[in-house]
Order: sequence, then C-alpha cells, then structure tokens
Amino acid sequence: MIKKGIILAGGLGTRMSPITKSVNKQLLPIYDKPLIYYPLSILMLAGIREILIIVNKGSIGQFKKVLLNGENFGIKIKFLEQNKPRGLPDAFKIGKNFIGKDNVSLILGDNFFYGQSLSEKLKKMHKLKKGASIFIHPVNNPSRFGIATLSKGKIVKLVEKPKKTKSNLAVTGLYFFDNSVTEKVLKLKKSKRKELEIIDLLNLYVKKNLLKVEYLGRGAAWLDAGTIEDLNQTSTFVSSIEKRQGLKVACLEEIALLNKWINKKDIARAVSFYGNCEYSRYLKSLI
Repeated sequence: MIKKGIILAGGLGTRMSPITKSVNKQLLPIYDKPLIYYPLSILMLAGIREILIIVNKGSIGQFKKVLLNGENFGIKIKFLEQNKPRGLPDAFKIGKNFIGKDNVSLILGDNFFYGQSLSEKLKKMHKLKKGASIFIHPVNNPSRFGIATLSKGKIVKLVEKPKKTKSNLAVTGLYFFDNSVTEKVLKLKKSKRKELEIIDLLNLYVKKNLLKVEYLGRGAAWLDAGTIEDLNQTSTFVSSIEKRQGLKVACLEEIALLNKWINKKDIARAVSFYGNCEYSRYLKSLI
C-alpha cells in the first residue's frame, strides 16, 4: 500500500520568467487556486495523507502561507528544499528519511490530471505492494515525452523523448513505487543533461517485469502547466468545467470532508481563513 506521497515543486521556472522571479511556479494561479492544489488533490484522492513537498531554495515560507502544515486538509505536510535541479529521481534521495520503510508516490508539481474514473484508478494504484505503477496517455508529439512501448498489455520499452517511435503513449508525471526505489535510485547515473532520469529509474523495474501500467482513459485530461501558455490553457480548462458543472476541481477541503478526514467545523474555519471570495462561498455550500 502507498502510504506516502512526494510532490516535486522545485526548479527555477525559467520558462515563466520574470513572473517566477518573485514567486514559485507552483503557487501561480490555475483559475481560482494555486497550481500546487491540483497535484496535492491527486494524492489526496489516492488516499495518501502523509505528503512531502520538495521546493526550491528559499520558498518554503511561501508554501506554508497557503498550505500551513496540512491539518486544515486532514493531512500532514512536510517541506524540504532542493538546492538545484538534479532530475526527478533526486526526490527519493532528498526524501529518503521521509519515505522510511514505506511505499511512495511521486507527482510533478506542474502536472494537471482530470477524468471521470480517475478517483477509482488512483485508489487501485494506492494498493500497490510490490514493483511500480505508472499512468500512460496518448499524445500528438511523442518527441517531447518519455514514451512507452507495450506488447500484450505490458511495457517492453521506455525511451526518453525519442526522435522516432511507433508508439504515442506518454508516461505521465504520476508514479507509484515500492520501497526499493530508495535503493534503485542509488544505481542511476547522470544522463547527458547531467541529471538523473525518471525513465532510467522506471527501466530498472521494466527489466525485472515489475512495472505495471494503467491508461488514464479516453476523455481524461493530462496537462503540463510548464509555460505561461500551458498555464493559461489549463486555467481555461478548469474554468470551463467549474462554470458548467457548478463544482470545484481540486477543492482540497471537499476531498478531505468526503474522506472524513475533517468535519464541517473545519470547513467553517477554512472559510474564515480564505476570507470573502468565491472559493469560500463554495465551501459554505458544503455545510
């Protein structure tokens, strides 16, 4: 079972400069909420309550102003700094003490997921005991992503940003690992980019036939809010859904309430914390 989750929210956010000169990228708005709310909601939907957020140097205070220590969401949040980008697997080195002897999930702080059956699939992933599991999703431009080649429903090959490939199945920024990941990451060597690569880590599981795969599914959305244009497109997507349905996407308090991690009194306190805003008015509708 996956007990702990890590959100990798480091990086310099240079593609969004000069905005990111004053604020961490994951605190920029996706419609009416900070970007960090969306990956955090995914871990919460998976039933994970112990979460480590890895941020760039000097920005822990910014995150704590918004998320506090997680108790308002019925979870526990810890923060650690990454001095400089060293690749996604570096998260397991930084978070080794946090992970301890437990299995762990990793989600990228600028990834957005949405889908009708996503909650059920996340709960399935939560039950992982051995090996690793990933989500895959078809894309139009495979050369921008880590791409999986499947045979009879099993992954036989993973390649990072291939120039030529017959597959269009991209590996999304959400991963589930058993505890051996803390040992496997020590076997990795730096790539040409002088960073540790997540595809190399996943391939260690592929070699032992221990990497399971799940499709996000037709109609599901996976977006990378890594540029200003991506950020705006994701905001428009969320705005359209919320206005049409009258429901909030990634409302952390609502997820916690449905999971019975908090109660209606906690919701009332959250309303006071946020003040007079549309988000607070939505929270009031829950009580």
